[in-house]
Amino acid sequence: METDIPNSDLVKIILAATFVTDISTALALSIIFIKPDLYTILFIMISIAVIALAAKYSKHIKHIFGHDKLKNKVIESEIKYVFVLLVVFMYFAVLGNGQTVLPAFVLGLLMSKELAKVKEATTRLRTVAYAVITPIFFIVDGLNVSFSLVLAFLGLFVILFAIKFISKFIWVYFLANKYIPNGSMYNTLLMSTGLTFGTIASVFGLNAGYIDQVQYSVLIGVVVASAVISTFIDQKWFLPRHREDIMK
Repeated sequence: METDIPNSDLVKIILAATFVTDISTALALSIIFIKPDLYTILFIMISIAVIALAAKYSKHIKHIFGHDKLKNKVIESEIKYVFVLLVVFMYFAVLGNGQTVLPAFVLGLLMSKELAKVKEATTRLRTVAYAVITPIFFIVDGLNVSFSLVLAFLGLFVILFAIKFISKFIWVYFLANKYIPNGSMYNTLLMSTGLTFGTIASVFGLNAGYIDQVQYSVLIGVVVASAVISTFIDQKWFLPRHREDIMK
């Protein structure tokens, strides 16, 4: 989005594809591994209620936060509004052993059209998310990684890295080569990362006791390495510069 690629449709396609895979990952984690109880049902009910109400009244966002008493004020009322909704999701997700990202994704999807009308709010939300929340997320998760364990199990690291990278590369490349031939390698490498949800899945496994510290360290190492290497190669040698580099 920030590399001035002259085709907004490509950005939308990539975001839609990542949304499908990410939401599928969250659903799979929830269905396969979570042991439901009454709090899980409560989490689902609260999430549905919050999403329904927020989606219903989101059409008023522009008028509410665009009011002279709230517009461009340091209190950042629109950001606080979004944070309140996220806190509700997080609180009940912890109670019900659920995945906060699942309702958060759906909420963002339903509110995106209306939030886009308040461009200042969207820009500030992105700034807060990428400058503060995202770095804190990776710092906290990185504190649980032991680099010495990764080196000790370097063979396993290499095997898992090869499986993850090659399998994603092959599947994405053939589809990208068919439908986006002039940008196939760029899209393939970009879609071969999976940093955020790979980390979320690993953290989930560690907290739930399905994997130990060694497995967690190796998995996080694989996820980070695949993301960094793919992105570096992509940005260095395959970044589309012109419209004809992207679509036929």
